[in-house]
Order: sequence, then C-alpha cells, then structure tokens
Amino acid sequence: MFRYSPLPGPGSIRLLRLIAHPEENSCIECQLFVYPLQTLGDGAHLYEALSYVWGDQKNLQSISVNQHDLPIRRNLHAALLCLRDRILDRFIWVDAICINQEDKLEKGRQVQYTAEIYSRASRVIVWLGSVENDSDHAIEAIRLAAEEMSTKSLVEEPTKQAVLSLVRRSWFRRIWVLQEVGAARNVLLKCGRKEIGGYAFCAALNLRLFDRLYDDSPNLRSLIRSVIYLIRGAVFRPKVLMKSSSTFSLRIRPLGELIEMYHTREASRRHDKIFALLGMSSDDSIAAELLPDYELPWEKLLERLVRFLLCEQISVKTWASTEIAVINSQGCILGRVSSEDSSDRNDIQQVYITSKYGSEYLGSQKSWTLQASAKPVQVGDLICLLRGATKPMIIRLCRDYFAVIMISVTPPGIESGNIGYFELPIAYFRSEFLLVWDWEELQGNLEAQNYETMVGKRVAERPNARIRGHLDKMIRLWNVGLVLEDAGEYKKSEDRLHEALEGYERACGKENLSTINCMERLAVVCWKMKQWAEAETWFKEVIETRENVQGINHQDTKNSIANLTSMYRDQDSKVPRVRPPADTLNIPGMTRSKSPPTAKSPTPEQN
Repeated sequence: MFRYSPLPGPGSIRLLRLIAHPEENSCIECQLFVYPLQTLGDGAHLYEALSYVWGDQKNLQSISVNQHDLPIRRNLHAALLCLRDRILDRFIWVDAICINQEDKLEKGRQVQYTAEIYSRASRVIVWLGSVENDSDHAIEAIRLAAEEMSTKSLVEEPTKQAVLSLVRRSWFRRIWVLQEVGAARNVLLKCGRKEIGGYAFCAALNLRLFDRLYDDSPNLRSLIRSVIYLIRGAVFRPKVLMKSSSTFSLRIRPLGELIEMYHTREASRRHDKIFALLGMSSDDSIAAELLPDYELPWEKLLERLVRFLLCEQISVKTWASTEIAVINSQGCILGRVSSEDSSDRNDIQQVYITSKYGSEYLGSQKSWTLQASAKPVQVGDLICLLRGATKPMIIRLCRDYFAVIMISVTPPGIESGNIGYFELPIAYFRSEFLLVWDWEELQGNLEAQNYETMVGKRVAERPNARIRGHLDKMIRLWNVGLVLEDAGEYKKSEDRLHEALEGYERACGKENLSTINCMERLAVVCWKMKQWAEAETWFKEVIETRENVQGINHQDTKNSIANLTSMYRDQDSKVPRVRPPADTLNIPGMTRSKSPPTAKSPTPEQN
C-alpha cells in the first residue's frame, strides 16, 4: 500500500506523472514526486491541473503509485483512464492524490496553494464525468452552436434534454470548481472521450437559444452563468502572475461578496464554503484565523468569518449544526432600496438607493451595480452600518429581527477596505440590531416570521423560560420598532411598538417604566405620521402615568410634557385643552428616551 512522505517545506507540492500505455484499459501506473512550485518562475508551468468531482466513496479502484497500490474513487479512475496517452507521459496535479488527505495539517497548508497551483498550470482540465445521457451529442451540439452562432442546435427536444442533462452534472454545483476555473489560463472540458474548449463552451451557452434550458430550472441559470463568467475570463488572464502579498489570491471580489454569491454551492465539508473562496478574495489581507484549518470547529470558523467581515465589537452566536449566525450590535440606517433592476444574462443587479442623510454618505439617489447574490436584493431592503464596521450591509425586515441579505457591500467609487469612509459620529449608532445571517434560502413572508420560530426550526436549543422568553420578545419588538422609526417606516414601527406595549402591559403592568417608554415611543411615531389625535391621546396617558409613578417634578415627566407641547406647536393648532404647567414650557422638545425597555421591571430610580 502506498505511503506518503512528508513534503520538504513551504512552497512545495506533489505532481502526478501519468505513465503512458498503448492499451486503453490496462492498469494505471503513476509516479508521485515533489515539485517546488514557488521557486521555478512566475510563468505557466508544464503540468496540467484536474478539476473534477470526487464522487461516491464506494467501490474504490486501485492504481499503482511508485509501484504501490493506492485506492481512488471511480470518477477519478475514469478520468485518469481517459487522460492517459498511449505514447507520452502526462504531468497532472490531482488533489485527491497529490495531497495526503489523512494529514489534516498538510491538507490545510496545501489548500492555501490551490489558487496558485491552478493559475500556474499550463491548462486546467474539467472532467465532467463518463459518457451517459447522450452526453456526446450534447457536447457536439454545444460545439456546433459556438461555431455557427445559430439556433439550429436546439430545435429538437432530444438535443435540449441532452444539454440539460450535461449542465446538471454535479461538477457545476461544487464550490471548489469556482476557484479552479477562476484561476485557469486555459480550460478544456472533457466528458468521456469527447472534449470542447472552455471559450467555445461559454460562447455557446451564452447564446439566447440556450435560454430555453432554464424554463423548468430557473435556479440552474445562476449556477451555470457564474461558472461561464469565470471560464470565459481564462483567455484574458496574464501569462505571468505576480504575488501582491505573501498569500496568493486571484483578487476577483471581496470575500463577503463572494460568500453571498456562492454559499449555496455544494461542499463535502462546510469549511470548504469559506476556504474555497479565500484564493479569489480581493481583500488586502485575510486574517490568519481564516486560513484553512480543518481541525477548527465549524461554529468557531463561522464566528471568525463574521468578525472579519464586520468588526470585533459585535456579539456573534453560531452553532455546529447549521450555517447560521446571529449578530447583535449597535448600528444605524443609512438608506433604503427604492428600486431594482435584475439582469439574468449578465448576473448583475442594479439597485437604486435613497439615502437617509442626503449626499453626505450614500448620495441622495445613488445607483449600485451588484453581482447577483444567492438572495436577491428587493425594494424596501435597508442599508445598515454597524458600529465599527467599514462597509454597510443590506438587511430585510422580519417580525422581530432583520435578515442579512448581503453582509458586506462596497459602494461604487469606494475603495475596498477604505476604513475612513464611514466614520460617522458615535451618536448615530443608537439603534440595537438583531441580525440573522442564514445561508439557507429565505422562504415565506419574512415580515410574519419571528425570531424564536426561526431559530427553533434551525437550531436544537432549549427555549427560554416562559416569562424570560416573553420579555425577550418584547425587547426585540421594541428594538425593531426603533430601527423602523429611524428608517422612516413609521407604520411598521407603530405595529411593532403596539405589540411590544401590549406584551409589557400583560407581563409587567401599565405603570411599569418599560410599558410607559413604549407608550411614549408610540406617541412620537404617531406624531411623525401626523396622526395628531392618536399622538395626543398617547402623550396625555404617558404624562398622567408618569405623574402617578414618578411624580410631576421628575425629569421624565417634564420631558413628556415638553414633547406634547412641541407636538402642538408642530401641529400649529388650537391651544391644548389642558395646558402643561408654565414652568415646564421651556424644556427642550421631543427628547428620545435613552433607555429601551428592560427585561426586568425597573424602579423609578432606575429610569
């Protein structure tokens, strides 16, 4: 049985020499040797790199490596048989053989070289699998379409079904293939003995005649187009690649955007949904904590990713069993998506942002061109900036929390990593955000979806005690209500605050300070909606309750009276039926309660 010897040091990899044989089905013989990748120049090296799907672990087949048996999976065995030449030996990099998969430390180090390995290969060979479901006919139809630029190839239904079966193969769904073809300078696709150049493949599938493929499979479109985008770029990539830092990267897009675009793709381990994209990141530096380490628990890796994309100050909760992160942080609303226009053909989404602060930060009406993500942006989505973060995120309203749609967005005209761009005054970050970054597809009416139900379905976690859980829900509703008020969504804010108020009254009583604060916030929101009668009713009830609980001379009572007075002035109406005491009329108007409702029942002194 073949045994691996340790690699000599950093920058070294192994290459496989596939020994030629005149007989097609004879035993596969290979030699595995050490290759100093990083010391032999920056141009293309005379080896090929294989991009393929590992496939089923059952029914392994043996090959001979350095005159010792090595069991490999059937899909790789079929690929090597088709790649083996009858006369000339071939030099190939194949991850399953060239990396000692049993050595997690070596695997983690070698994964860091993956982008560089594929970028320095003379050619990347995409192995789609063996012949089946009329795949030879599909390849030929695609080749003819690219050659003729006509619609003849898909006139017949059998041709359409053959092509559809080909692009539904598992290779197109895997996350590692993105980096592999994204790094390539030359791509060749093989299915059995049939092959086609990467550029011709992309040119054909980009024709409108192939749009019919997606009639019954709309999700397939984004899978195929993202791969086409990367393969098509191979011919334009430089033949000499230079490192810009100690870590090699293709610098395609910021890591946060890559995650949003591709996290729905398949991987053998969740870790690979992050590790497979590091080599494509355009971030100036990747934290050492994110470098491939398969011994690191998944929940810890996801937490580190969130902190890298946002900031260290946030509170993050993750779980081992699911691809979900719950984020708590102070933040502010910068704007709102006022319209959007999607382009399936180019995989981009044009969104128009109405800024809350005029042209000072996002512009009064700014157009952003975004690469299509797994969760498309919708009209009404909010632009949010967390305290300490250098880039805004796009979020969507749920019942008592917000769903993260894009965790990190680089606004147009802003350099990636420009930390000084969003240095807003600390006073702007007065809202408390509960954010859920969920990699599963969003389903149903999100505005009706509450936090406890969502987490209960996704995470095996014991619910809070009844009273504690009820008060937590009221706090969440309160916080969401304040965020919506800040965003100018007054009707939705009123709805959440109303529910929070009813909950506090049931749990804590009408004279509890949390209940009073909720009531006053409702009054302010009604005031902003110019619902003068409702606002007056709420303010008077607040003032009466504060006088009973805190006393007429308490600062909170005076502030409430001042708010009512300011509302009357804003309304420009008649003198109020009940005048506030004269000594309170000079108190500044409309002061916002600094303390949100608390889960405990506060005393007047605590308020």
